[in-house]
Amino acid sequence: MPERKPTGGTSRSARRVGRPTTTVLTRDLIAHAALRLLDEGGQEGFTMARLAQALRVRPSALYNHVDGKDDVIAAVRELVSDRIDVSAFATEPWDAAMLHWAHSYRVAFAAHPPTIAMLATMPLTGARRTMRMYDTVVAAMVAGGWPEAEVLPAIVAVESFILGSALDAIAPGDMFDPAGEEEAVPAFAAAYAARARAIGDAPPADGAFEAGLEAMVAGLRVRFAELAPGRATR
Repeated sequence: MPERKPTGGTSRSARRVGRPTTTVLTRDLIAHAALRLLDEGGQEGFTMARLAQALRVRPSALYNHVDGKDDVIAAVRELVSDRIDVSAFATEPWDAAMLHWAHSYRVAFAAHPPTIAMLATMPLTGARRTMRMYDTVVAAMVAGGWPEAEVLPAIVAVESFILGSALDAIAPGDMFDPAGEEEAVPAFAAAYAARARAIGDAPPADGAFEAGLEAMVAGLRVRFAELAPGRATR
């Protein structure tokens, strides 16, 4: 009796059903992979070749979705800035909204320390979503009475403080410990001990951020009063 061939489910086309052998690329997928590379190896460890390898595609495939390394960095900037909450600028006075904005800004960048120096020194070109974030902040401050020429200096001043605080957030909590040198620097050692008693187990960077942010916004309120006398904060 002749052997019967099995039927159903064994054709070549059926065997090919399943996960595709190549990655389906999008700009955001490329940006996510790039952000992982930056987190792991910093800017020095990020190249288009390594990015392609991480995505299991040829480098040439990336250029169907991005223009080059600078465009990838712009997409990474968008991913990070997407996590910055600007919603308070629609409902709160500019100074209260800035406090909310600053907190979410610090959290977004503290999660990706290698991006701080890189993104702080690169143009916004190509990062349209990031530009829209800034546009929301600027529009709210102008509507609140800030002169247009004064808005960006105020934002950049606060932003510089936030980025430094984001780095401080990942620093060792005992970075300022004068252990063994107390007699040589008595005032510094006493201040360090006093802070330790005051904050207990709380991260010292958080307290420094809160104090600095409140001081900066208080200073901006004074400057606002000088620039726009008679205007309320909203």
